[in-house]
Amino acid sequence: MATTLSRSGTYATVAQRAARGKAARNVSPRSGHANWSSALRTLDPLPLLAEQGATRVPELDPIRYGRMAASPFAYFRGAALPMAADLATVAQTGVRVQLCGDAHLSNFGSFASPKRDLVFDVNDFDETHPGPFEWDVKRLAASLEIAGRSRGFDAATNRKIVLQGVRTYREAVRQLSQLPKLDIWYAKLDVPAVLPFGATTLAMPLWPAFNGLSPRPVPRIA
Repeated sequence: MATTLSRSGTYATVAQRAARGKAARNVSPRSGHANWSSALRTLDPLPLLAEQGATRVPELDPIRYGRMAASPFAYFRGAALPMAADLATVAQTGVRVQLCGDAHLSNFGSFASPKRDLVFDVNDFDETHPGPFEWDVKRLAASLEIAGRSRGFDAATNRKIVLQGVRTYREAVRQLSQLPKLDIWYAKLDVPAVLPFGATTLAMPLWPAFNGLSPRPVPRIA
């Protein structure tokens, strides 16, 4: 049976971890994860982006802002910090992991593994940080919705895409939870297994939503 190391230093079984997850629903019910309002926002996104820009190459800031201004999805790509600030205003599950930190749609792609296999996975960890596991899931789900809107999909289609995305995540985590740790470590998704699905049903129709970024520079925010 698969186990994992708990905070106390002992290994928890799958059943114990499942019980912990269910207990977290008392603090943060699943239905509550769909609720957010701008009235909850405590930090203005623009000053956050300006603060972040102060740590970057100044000459590149206008290019970044120009790209973000190209479309709602382009803005979303560059706004990981403002979204994290918004997510911090709502109840959290308490299940903390090492987050990708910026798990939006276009930060998934193919690359060569050390074994020279072509795999499909998260390919950007610039924003990685410990945090509630659901933050990555919410960022991915939001990116699917925004990309669908950018392509002119109707609400029903967008809902289907988002639900399929989070359902696949849930099913994959459940499957991985049953595996020994080494099997999880070596688990991978080969590109040949992905192409028949992504290229025809989601990735190609959505590609223009996040690939057509404008290089037009704009003035610095601050």
